[in-house]
Amino acid sequence: MLGELTVTQIESLLHSQMVGRIGCHANGLTYVVPVTYAYDGTYIYGHTKEGMKIDMMRKNPKVCFEVDAMENMSNWRSVISWGEFEELTKPEDREMGMQKLLDHIMPFMTGETTVHHAMTDSHQKCIEAMQGVVYRVKLLEKTGRYEKR
Repeated sequence: MLGELTVTQIESLLHSQMVGRIGCHANGLTYVVPVTYAYDGTYIYGHTKEGMKIDMMRKNPKVCFEVDAMENMSNWRSVISWGEFEELTKPEDREMGMQKLLDHIMPFMTGETTVHHAMTDSHQKCIEAMQGVVYRVKLLEKTGRYEKR
């Protein structure tokens, strides 16, 4: 059975995942790239290095964001949303964005080697990460679909 997700199901899927895809468009080129994210009910928060994605979103802040959960080809859920990119430049905003991201990602860091190497000193990691670009996308419109057998 194919169907549409309810608002509650859309929100649940956005909150539950860690990796989504941002689609951006500038200078006649469309670019879709996976990103690690955290969702707070209004914004998608992310962190990255300078590059094509950031260059394009700075030129055209209108973006598309997609996230899905797939058990198999007949059992999946998908959300597509549209919103506006905003680069966080104030130190307190950057720190808040990074903290939301770290708080969301930590439960996924389950392996002993992953936790030890990647997050031994989360404060130090937060400081190191803040050297990149911290951003958020305000989600303005959302739609969701599913298939269940």
